[in-house]
Amino acid sequence: MQKRIKKSSPPLRSTYKKLEDVVGCKWSVSVLQAVGAGIARPGALERHIDGISTKVLSERLRKLTQYELLSKQIFAESPPRTEYRLTDKGRKLVDIIDRIRTLDEEPGKADKGDLPDS
Repeated sequence: MQKRIKKSSPPLRSTYKKLEDVVGCKWSVSVLQAVGAGIARPGALERHIDGISTKVLSERLRKLTQYELLSKQIFAESPPRTEYRLTDKGRKLVDIIDRIRTLDEEPGKADKGDLPDS
């Protein structure tokens, strides 16, 4: 009797789906980078990230917190204050994103629009 082997486990697919959701969304990447740069409060994030709406920012913060890339801290003050920080996972992802971004800065890279001769 042969056992069937699953091609991929659900947690692996879940990890890739999360990565796709985050890296495939310009707002998520911008939020992660801004929080990594020390901008921790929602209002400051909204002012820092050009073009993001309050609704989209709230959705991205919620999703990034659910994915454990950000941690949320609510301070019992009047008025209440909320701050976000990168988790260890979030820091690792921001490091990867920063490394990818440096590829554009490598010497000898062709300018946009420059195509090799065929």
